[in-house]
Parts: sequence; structure tokens; C-alpha cells
Amino acid sequence: MKLAFSTNAFKKTSLEEAVNSIAAAGYGGVEIMADVPHAYPPHMPDTRIAELRRQLDSLKLRISNINAFTFFAIGDTLHPSWIEMDPALREQRIRHTENCIRMAAALGAKTISLEPGGPLAGMAREDALNLYHNGLMRVLPTAQQFNVVLMVEPEPKLLIETTDQCVEFLQRVNHPNLRMNCDLGHLFCVGENPAESFLKCHRWVSHVHLEDIASSRVHQHLIPGRGAMDWASIFAAFKQVDYKLWATVELYPYETTAREAADEAFAFLQQFI
Repeated sequence: MKLAFSTNAFKKTSLEEAVNSIAAAGYGGVEIMADVPHAYPPHMPDTRIAELRRQLDSLKLRISNINAFTFFAIGDTLHPSWIEMDPALREQRIRHTENCIRMAAALGAKTISLEPGGPLAGMAREDALNLYHNGLMRVLPTAQQFNVVLMVEPEPKLLIETTDQCVEFLQRVNHPNLRMNCDLGHLFCVGENPAESFLKCHRWVSHVHLEDIASSRVHQHLIPGRGAMDWASIFAAFKQVDYKLWATVELYPYETTAREAADEAFAFLQQFI
């Protein structure tokens, strides 16, 4: 397993400053936030991409993932989503994802994590699944063209919340460039055992998100070691299936203490790695 840290904890700094901090904390990889204030595709001309690649090379830092979940540039954390009632809003999400695919390819990134549909907001579940499916089918040819894997990330209170829902949807779409971003804290929030869930779905997983969650299972990301998740069993599950891909620590609530959070998480996780 390879360990990375997400720039979305460093929203108080530039992308380039975040990358420097993550490398200095000891991580081998960086997940890049494809949104303001970091790598929103319209703000990433070829010159900046080339400079970022040079920076990553000089730091010996790899890109673990492009995080295209949020959409602060024109909306908020969840909106516009893949399942908006307004087709113009859905189109904004589709175009953003296509831009993220092209940016990922230019940066040499292999995966992009996606919002799992969006909030249902009274919509019938099957109607929402159809909208999500149709939207993904618009962008998957581009992902295949650029050899980039898109990943559904189950999230509490959104269209796809659980391991079973995610795997069922992936089987429904049945596309080689659509996989799962397995956020273990999210699975804990919806009542699952993260280690058991990972073992059940690992064949679909192309990337993992790590954070801790309190015993209340409220969806609030905590630094690993501060919550109630069983990290020994999680890393035993990684070892059992010989998981060799990236696991990214995602601690976006710590934007005022991002470097300290990165350091603490790195130190805690070393005992298992």
C-alpha cells in the first residue's frame, strides 16, 4: 500500500504550497483537489501543469488521485450534482468531469474520484440512478480515451451510501473505466465494518480514502487514531488481499491546522504500514 495526503485539507494555501507541505510531512503521494482554490481545470493552463509536474518530480511525489467530488468553483460541496432536476446543472457536472479527465491525463494521474450521484432531494431512487448512469456514460468514453479510471465514492446521505449499493451500481454500468473509491470512514458512518466491507469489495477498488470517525458514526472526518475505527483490522484486510494501490488520508476539516494534521496522521499510520 502507498500512502498519500489530500490537498483539500490545505484550502488556506495554494496548490503548490500544499504539495510542498505534503512532501515535507513524509508522504509519497498527493491527492489533488480539482476545485478552487487548487486545481480547478479552467485555472490550470498548460504552463501551470508543466510547472506542477516539475515540482512533483523534484519532490519525488506521485499523484495518488484527482478529487473531483466538490464543486465550489460554481456551486458548493454537493451541487451541481449528477442528478439535478435541471438538465443545465447536470451538464455543468458532466463538463467539469470531462475537463478533470483531460487535466488528469496531462498531469499523469490515473484515477478521479466522483460524487456518488448527489442528494436525492425527494427524487425517486431509480430515476436518480438512471440520471447518474446516463451522465457517466457521457464521460466514460473520454476516460477510456485518456486511460483514466473514474471512481464512485459512496457517501452518507447521498444516492450511493453503502458498499452493496456501490458494487450493484458498478455492475449495472459495467464499464472497465468505472471503479470504486473506497472511503472507509464513510462506510463506518453508515454502519458498516470497514475492514469487512473492504474485503467484500476490494476487486472493485482503485483507490482508498482514510480518515477516522467518532463512535457516534457522525460524518465528521477525524485524524486517524482520534476516532473509533479499528485500524489494526483495516490494515490486516489490506495485507490479506495484498493491496498495493494508493490510500489517501483525507482531512478537509483541518484547513487551519493542515500541516499538523498531516504530520499526526502520518506518525499514527506508520505503526501499521
